[in-house]
Amino acid sequence: MNRTIRSIGRRTARTSYWRRRDQLVGWAFSAPALFLLLTFLIVPFVMALGFSFTNQRLVAGPLPTQFVGWRNYLQLLQDDTLHRALFNNSLFGWVVVPVQTGLALFLALLINQKLRGVTIFRLIYFSPVVTPLVVVSVVWAFLYNPGQGLMNAFIKTVSFGYLGPYTWLNDGNLALPAIMLLTIWQGVGFQMIVYLAGLLTIPESLYETARVDGAGRWQQFWHITFPQLSNTTFFVVIATTVQAFKLYTQIEVLTQGGPANATVTVVWYMVHQSIRDLRVGYASAIAVVIFFLVIMRIVLILRSVLLTEAKEV
Repeated sequence: MNRTIRSIGRRTARTSYWRRRDQLVGWAFSAPALFLLLTFLIVPFVMALGFSFTNQRLVAGPLPTQFVGWRNYLQLLQDDTLHRALFNNSLFGWVVVPVQTGLALFLALLINQKLRGVTIFRLIYFSPVVTPLVVVSVVWAFLYNPGQGLMNAFIKTVSFGYLGPYTWLNDGNLALPAIMLLTIWQGVGFQMIVYLAGLLTIPESLYETARVDGAGRWQQFWHITFPQLSNTTFFVVIATTVQAFKLYTQIEVLTQGGPANATVTVVWYMVHQSIRDLRVGYASAIAVVIFFLVIMRIVLILRSVLLTEAKEV
């Protein structure tokens, strides 16, 4: 009896030892990522939260930094440029997120076919993603050139000279749609690869069973492919939504927020408030507000997904 108890005690001790060892190994692997997350995300946000209640400047001035309370946040309510930036970001998100997501799924379904040379198409569609966004923006600036750009030349050709030329980046009604088109083209490859990875996880047996039951391609997509990609779609929508609120590089390179604030975005306005106008405190308040707006947007998306799943159940 005593020997059995001692044996059980030794096994329990070994189990506890290996459990602690696995936990330590897990923390060791997580430590670099946690350190980078703390250094480049959490600490800067806490600093921005603190600066948002001060009149902090980018460079030292004659007056010291002072606590101003809610003054920066109250000023946000009266800032017409910021309101236009919020509208532009929202419009950008409502257009780009569904279009880019749908196009990415369509392309993923196309290149998931077992055809010769399909790898080349994957490379072609994904290459804009790995190209620096500044380079992409400069190239598209040439495409949008009102005099010699290929965009106007194409429209003029297909319309037999009845349409164009358009001043894409200097027209308040066309500048933001032009940025949307650029962004969709540049970023759709990433979502396409994510969807392709999701498609590869769907068991082929599901399609074989559906074909035996007489299901067509559309029925297979609607009842098998799309439900199986629900988690993938949720990730793509969240990632694309976050990218929509981070819109900056295209604006800085192509339009500088113009014409007449037609393409001003929140991140672009925040950066220029801090660097050009040296108002770090006010820019920090903008950053805090945008952070909570993005969180609210994600929560609303998550809530709609959960409600949809609950109705299906």
